[in-house]
Parts: sequence; C-alpha cells; structure tokens
Amino acid sequence: MNGDSERRFTRGLVEVRAAGDNRTIGGYAAKFNTLSRNLGGFVERIDPGFFAKSEGDGWPRVMARYNHDNMALLGTSRAGTLRLQTDGTGLDYSVDVPQARGDVYELVQRGDITESSFAFFTFEDDWAMTDDGFPVRTLLSGQLVDVAPVNDPAYLDTSTGLRSLAEKTGAELAEVRAAAEAGELKRFLGAPAPTIIPPTGQGEPHPVLAVRQRRAELMRRRTF
Repeated sequence: MNGDSERRFTRGLVEVRAAGDNRTIGGYAAKFNTLSRNLGGFVERIDPGFFAKSEGDGWPRVMARYNHDNMALLGTSRAGTLRLQTDGTGLDYSVDVPQARGDVYELVQRGDITESSFAFFTFEDDWAMTDDGFPVRTLLSGQLVDVAPVNDPAYLDTSTGLRSLAEKTGAELAEVRAAAEAGELKRFLGAPAPTIIPPTGQGEPHPVLAVRQRRAELMRRRTF
C-alpha cells in the first residue's frame, strides 16, 4: 500500500435524497471504467473491484466530511449515518446530515454544491496506454478513507501515482516527475530496446534486465 492517501473528484450531481425525517444527501463518489481528465501527463480509471476489500470488510471507519475537513464531519459508516454501496456505475453514498451542518444540506439543496470526492489508499495499480497513446493508470485495489461533497475540486495531488510508476519501472522519481511535466510519461511505458545483457550467474536476473522484463510484462497486460 502506498503511504500517502489520494483524492479524486467525480463529475456528477450531489443531490438531496428522501429518507424519512432525516436530511439526507448523496451521489456517486467514484465512477468505474471512466477515464479521468488529464491529471498532469496521465489519466486514470477505476477498476470495478477497487473497493472490494473495503466493502468486504464492511466499510470500516469510513467517514463523510464536507470538503474532506475533519471539522465538518457529516456521518460515519460505524454509526450507520453513512451508507455506501457499489453498483455497475460506481461507488454510491448516502449520508444523514446532522443539524449542526444544516448549511451543507442547504447548499446541496440549492445547487451550490454539485460534486463529490473520495479519499483512498492504493494497494495495487497498473500502468498502460490508451488507444490514443496516452498514459493511463488503472486503480485495481485500495482502501476507502472518506467520501465528501465538495465545492472546490480544483486541486489534485498526483505525486503518489507518479511514485507508483517510478517504482514499477525502476526509474528515479525526479525523472518521472520531470517527464510528467513535459508530457512524456509514455516513454516509461514503451517496449524496451533490444539490448543483450550478459547474465550474472544463477538466481536473480541482472537488475537492468529485470526492470526491462517488468516493462515488457506491463505492456502485455495493457487493457486499452
């Protein structure tokens, strides 16, 4: 599991939902198999099995927080005030907004808050290329931290994703970051040059050969 949590935003309406006497809001915090916008040299998609571990464990300690703010807690899975489920579209949430956070409920009701976000840790991901030759990261499995109605989805920290690519390809993180800024991440996902490297003896392959073998394996696993 990568050490830092990540956040992603989802285009889709946050809405008021009828739930008896409760003031309930909800929407999709994540959508499966949908390419994100350009995240800085690459795009992402979420595999339908990404939340399987969290869901199988009963969504432990997941929170709903307005703008991911600890001071704006809306509900928790532990208390049953936050309810989560996955379907063919993505990760859906409903949260009963407390009276103290009536402003959030009103902002959703008026249409001032229209988007959702989720925070997560990644267990496993994969890198490949789209049909158009653009780098794509697929989130395969992870742990859900929170879901959040948000009013400012502009900021995205993609450093964890770039660190993942560096680890998978044996490249330096600084090199990968520079390539992302220049729009050249695809060079880390191309087929390796046909260079012959002499073996180092029985056991583990030559370090450079091992990296190139890993790159070749990633190319074989492309899903686009």
